[in-house]
Amino acid sequence: MPSLIFRKGLDLKAAVAGELAQDYRSALVDELKATDFTFRSGRLTLHLAREFGFCYGVDRAVDYAYQSRRKFPDRRVYLTGEIIHNPHVNEKLRSSGIRFLDDPGESPEALGPDDVVILPAFGVTIAQLAAFDRQGCTLVDTTCGSVLNVWKAVRRYAEDGFTSIIHGKIHHEETRATASQALKPPSGPYLVVLDREEAADVCRYIRDGGDRDAFLARYADAASPGFDPDRDLGRVGLANQTTMLMTESLEVGEMFREAVTARYGSDALADHYRAFDTICSATQDRQDAVVSLLRDYPVDLMVVIGGYNSSNTLNLAKICAERVPTYHVADDDCLVSADEIRHRPAGQKAEITARGWLPPEGPVRVGLTAGASTPDNLVGATILKISAFADPGPGAR
Repeated sequence: MPSLIFRKGLDLKAAVAGELAQDYRSALVDELKATDFTFRSGRLTLHLAREFGFCYGVDRAVDYAYQSRRKFPDRRVYLTGEIIHNPHVNEKLRSSGIRFLDDPGESPEALGPDDVVILPAFGVTIAQLAAFDRQGCTLVDTTCGSVLNVWKAVRRYAEDGFTSIIHGKIHHEETRATASQALKPPSGPYLVVLDREEAADVCRYIRDGGDRDAFLARYADAASPGFDPDRDLGRVGLANQTTMLMTESLEVGEMFREAVTARYGSDALADHYRAFDTICSATQDRQDAVVSLLRDYPVDLMVVIGGYNSSNTLNLAKICAERVPTYHVADDDCLVSADEIRHRPAGQKAEITARGWLPPEGPVRVGLTAGASTPDNLVGATILKISAFADPGPGAR
């Protein structure tokens, strides 16, 4: 029997609203949003980016997860994996009784009609969805609308005989799901490029050709089955993982447009190159907001809050680190003392401990932002901890 799929919630939004507010809201952050996004206490002035934290898609996904647990109290409720890339939120869901299919000991093959499976904001691959359907599971689909827009673009490329060039991380859940859409009948090839370097390499092949075997070896994990660069790079369409750095996605698109023009001429461009706008507005808004903060306010340092496996948070940290000392922290627990902080430096893969992060005396100006999967309560707790470290005496607001 085909799966029952909930795509627009479970009519329990009001019922879980109080629980969501208790778990993720912050009175302090609400106050700052209603005023000038600036916190002042003693020697500290902290500027909060005007767009930060939970985006609409993340807020909706978490809301649907809470509704699912409430709707099916006597059934096993699963997530395919992390609903979003924030350990605080995922642990809250685990504590509510929601199980994760990628945890040790869980068996996706054992699912059946009595089980409820929540599809995460990133989406799932076509193969995963088909398996859940065969098993007759009840599905709660929280796939973000921005991700669905990318899928539509990729399917249009396949239908029109174009190869999908996806700017993204091949092992990211969203990119795997997007790539699978290219293989949905009528199927088309795809190629995932991580960054400008890989884009430049592929563009050189479009312009001049090259060593086919070397190309296939380099992109073995990033290309569709049977990919042939001599055949499949003749007509290309651009898409992107929604959480990538917006400026880089635009630059990658321009690189491919120029390469195709160089190979086929401007008159034939439309026959060989396509590009739909698949930049996520929430991702772009958060990146634009942090650029505006750094332009409008002189700050001594930036604190960026979010999961270390959160692509959009990593890109916020990258933007900030190019301008001022930046500390990407998973949560407020990473702020150990006024001298010591645990953080992940931009461009590195491991958390380190640094000292001397907060100026010890005189006025201190801090900028703060948070990734799209970071709830307001973590932002509020981080602000209060910075305030306590900067001005340990009485008078903190």
